Amino acid sequence: MNLGNIFLAVVVSAACFGAEHGARASYVGGTRGDIPNQSGGTLQVIDEQYMVFYSKHSSVRVPYEKISIIEYGLKVDRRYAMAALISPVFILSKKREHFLTVVFADDRGREQAMIFKVAKGDIRAMLVSLEARTGRKVQFQDGEARKAGKG
Repeated sequence: MNLGNIFLAVVVSAACFGAEHGARASYVGGTRGDIPNQSGGTLQVIDEQYMVFYSKHSSVRVPYEKISIIEYGLKVDRRYAMAALISPVFILSKKREHFLTVVFADDRGREQAMIFKVAKGDIRAMLVSLEARTGRKVQFQDGEARKAGKG
């Protein structure tokens, strides 16, 4: 294999990785009527100018410069059902869901909001990337969210 073929393989691999790179997320609500609630998809902040949410139903691009608020919160539930059905030990464990709220101005200058449930393994990188791209600090809903979001 010559150097040209190796270079081409690296470029193609990087392009494929970049196209799929992003956080696993679900749109759980907000002001966007064009996205069905509970739409699963990918939330990307790798573009230089836009945060993008892709789902099988739609895609939305939000310019970073239009984002005014980034908020992170947790929903923590005890696993009561599992404790009752399987073992009382499950009462000691907690299920944490990670929520990202993005408030932005649309093309007409109206304030819009989108709330995403983001996968546990993706939330920290998403928060850091959004802070870097927007120049805004993440607002935490409470101390537990601050601890989880900062690592």
